[in-house]
Amino acid sequence: MIIQAFLRWVEQASVSDRARAAAALARAYTTGSQANFDYNAAETAMSLLLDDPAPQVRQALAEALADCPRAPRALILPLAEDRTETAYTVIARSPVLTDADLVDLVARGTVEIRALIAARAPVNPPLAAAIAEIGGEVEIAILIDNRQARLSARTLSRIAERFAAHAAIRGALLERGDLPATVRTRLMEEVADALSGFGLVAHVLGEERARRLAREACDGATVSLSEAVPPGEMVRLVEHLRLRARLTPLFLLQALCAGKGELFAEAMVCLTGIGESQVRAILSGGSGHAVRAMIERAGLGRDVSGLYASAVMLWRREGQQRREPTETVPQRLLARLRDLGGQGAIAPGLAEIIEKLDIAERRRQARSAARDAA
Repeated sequence: MIIQAFLRWVEQASVSDRARAAAALARAYTTGSQANFDYNAAETAMSLLLDDPAPQVRQALAEALADCPRAPRALILPLAEDRTETAYTVIARSPVLTDADLVDLVARGTVEIRALIAARAPVNPPLAAAIAEIGGEVEIAILIDNRQARLSARTLSRIAERFAAHAAIRGALLERGDLPATVRTRLMEEVADALSGFGLVAHVLGEERARRLAREACDGATVSLSEAVPPGEMVRLVEHLRLRARLTPLFLLQALCAGKGELFAEAMVCLTGIGESQVRAILSGGSGHAVRAMIERAGLGRDVSGLYASAVMLWRREGQQRREPTETVPQRLLARLRDLGGQGAIAPGLAEIIEKLDIAERRRQARSAARDAA
C-alpha cells in the first residue's frame, strides 16, 4: 500500500517536490531518525526514483546517500553510472564503492572521473596503481598531491617512468620523502639533462660544459642522498647507476671523498663480482695491494688505482679517528696527485673534481662552525 501510494504521488508531483521527497527519504534512511522506519519500503521507493526522468531527483538522491556507508549498493552503483553531476557526487564520496568498483571506473571512465577517484580519501595501493598505469597528467598530479593516497614504491616508480619529462610531476615526486632512491636518482638525471639542454644554459656555458656541470651536480646529489638509503635499497640504487653508466671513476672518487663507504662498497661488489663480505673485509682491513687489486678488477686502470687505494686508506683512517681531521680527504688526495707529478695528467678531470670536492668540504665545515658558534 505504501509503495502504491508513493507511485501515485510521484506521477502527479512536480520535479521540485519529487527532489525534496527523494532527499528526505534518503536522509531518513541514512540517519534512522524515525521510529519504526521501514527500510525495505524505503529502498524500494528509492529504487523507483532511480528511473525518474528529472536529473534533479536523482541528484538529490545521490547527495543524500553519497556519504553513508550503509547505503545499498543497488542504489549506489546505478547512481555512479548516472549523468555526469550525479555520478561525480557518488564516485567522489561514497564509501560503499570498493577498490574493485573504483578500478573498473578508472579503466573505463573519463579524465574527470579518474581525477575524482584520485582525490578520494583514502586511495588504497591497488587503486593508486591503476591510476598510475592509466591516468594522464591531471589525474597523476592530483594523486601525488593527495596526502591520503597510499603510493607503493612500484607505483611511484611507474609514475616516474611515465612522467619523468613532465616538470610539475617530476618536482612533486622529488618533494616526497618516501621516494625510492632509484626513482629519485632517475628524476635527478632528467633534471640534469633538461638543464644542460636548455638553450640559454648551453649558449652561455657551451653544450659540452653544460652537460658536464649538470652531470657533476647530479653525481653530487646522488652521493649525498645515498647516506639515507636503507641497505636493501642500496643494491638497487647501485644497479641502476651501473645500467645508466653512472659508476664512473669520477663518481666513485666522489663517493670516497664524501665518506660514503656503503655506496662505494656496494659499487665494488657490483663492478668486481666479488662477494660483499670479502669486499667489506678488503675495504676495512685489507692491505694497500689488496685494495688496489680490487679497484683494478672494478675496471680502473693501474695508472689511477694507486690514487683510489690512497683514498680508501684515508677514508679508513679518518673513520678510525675520533677527533676532527685537520685535513680533508680531498686535500690529502690533492697532495698525493702532486706527488705523482706527471701521472696526474693520465686521469683527466681527477684533479679538478678533487679540488671541487675540497672546496665543498671546506664550505661545509665553515657552515658547521658558524652554526656551532651561533
